[in-house]
Order: sequence, then structure tokens, then C-alpha cells
Amino acid sequence: MRIARFSIDGNVAFGAVEGEAPPGSTEGLVLDIIKGIPFADFELSGTKVPLSKVRLLPPVLPSKVVAIGRNYAEHVAELGNELPGPSEPPVAFLKPSTSVTGPGAAIEYPSFSQELHHEAELAVVIGRMCREVPRERVADVILGYTCANDVTARDVQKREKQWSRAKGFDTACPLGPWVETGIDLKRAADLTIQCTVNGEQRQLGRTTDMIRPIEDLIVHISEAMTLLPGDVVLTGTPAGVGPLGVGDEVAVTIEGIGTLTNKVIKRG
Repeated sequence: MRIARFSIDGNVAFGAVEGEAPPGSTEGLVLDIIKGIPFADFELSGTKVPLSKVRLLPPVLPSKVVAIGRNYAEHVAELGNELPGPSEPPVAFLKPSTSVTGPGAAIEYPSFSQELHHEAELAVVIGRMCREVPRERVADVILGYTCANDVTARDVQKREKQWSRAKGFDTACPLGPWVETGIDLKRAADLTIQCTVNGEQRQLGRTTDMIRPIEDLIVHISEAMTLLPGDVVLTGTPAGVGPLGVGDEVAVTIEGIGTLTNKVIKRG
């Protein structure tokens, strides 16, 4: 099931996306409005609205986004970093809830940066409160998957010792267009990730190239902190990251999920 969060006539609701459409298009898609929330038992209301008549919002409002860096070998190499050794823990950092924005929303170019980069990523959406999750129970705590763009002020990341400002500014975490619940861990480990800027392909990779699989990431993160329903884990980006400028349209497409599109504007 594809679960979207949307706004219509000033009201916000969740809905199940039905129908098929070309990549990046909403033509022919409808939303069956959900009674309740997707993190508990819910029913479909049978009340349907065309997706073209609503405004899609971030599919979840996470209390936190936990992101993983340097999880694809070619991306590690392109930034001139050393490949983490087998005994080294994953590089984890937080993006605040205020960095989250939705499909079609603007990415605001921060005034303190002159080098903004895209980073296409598979995002894991947590479905229940959990802590110290054993590896064999990871699937039980996942609601589904969505597309993410770990937008990064690369120049700020290079000159500051921690990444909070470089990756945590407002609008630095586009998510969407919806959560796909019909993907299991085996399939999630073999999906194509693509990023285009103004229609030109920049990134093309597969989740099979992750250095550490999703199970290891959830175990590692949940050892330290409680994950809440709607929290998001970003799993790293493949090679090909590059610059974004004001006016650019950036699209992240993940096989079996959909396309997340955003336009870069000047922060004003």
C-alpha cells in the first residue's frame, strides 16, 4: 500500500494511493481517505479524491531523522574520504524535524552556503516505538519506505567539525511522495536509486551497494535511542552527488516507490 499525507480544503489527512501513473505524474491516481492513522489499525473510508486535487505533504512528521553517512563505497571515494573498516560503527547524524519538507515544496538555498548538493537516499519509515531492536525483529518495526534527499551545504560541511548546520537547515530533508508499505527487507536491499537535476541524470545506484544493510543500521541506531512511529532513517547516498543552483528542479526516483521532486529557490 502507498500511504500519502495530504491537505485539502484546509484539512490534513492520510490516504491510500490507488491507480497507476507515469513516473512523476499524478494523472489517474486517487486517494482513499484513511480513518485513523497508519501507525495503528485503520480502515479505508471509501471516500476518494483525485490526487491532482490535493497538496501532498511530507508523508510523515518525524520527531527525528537519523541519517547515515558514507554507506556507499563510491560515494566515500568521490568525496576523498577513507572507506570505514569492518569494525568501525556507521557514521550517524541527526536532521531536525524542521528540516523536513514534502514533495513539490521548495528547497530554500541557505544564505550561509555557496555550495549546495543533492544526495538521493532510500528512507526507512519506522512504524512503532522501539528500542534495542534485535536484528531478527527489524522488519517488525518498519512501516515502509519513501524517497529522500539529504540536501547538504557541502562547503559548510567541509569547514565545520560537525554536520548539524550543513545538513539540518530548514528544507534540507525533502521526503515523499508517499510511504510504500509493500516492500520487504529483501527487496529494499536491491532497489535502483536515481537523481536527476533539470532532467539530467546525476546519480544512479542500487541499494545492493550499501556497505551496511538496513538491519545493521536499525540495530545500531536503536541501541542508543528510542525510535518513535513516523521517525525516519536515511540509509546513505550512492555516488554522483553534485551542485544545486537556484531555479534547479531535483528529482529522486526509487524503484517500486515513486519520484520526489523539489525546486530550489533563494531563501527570502
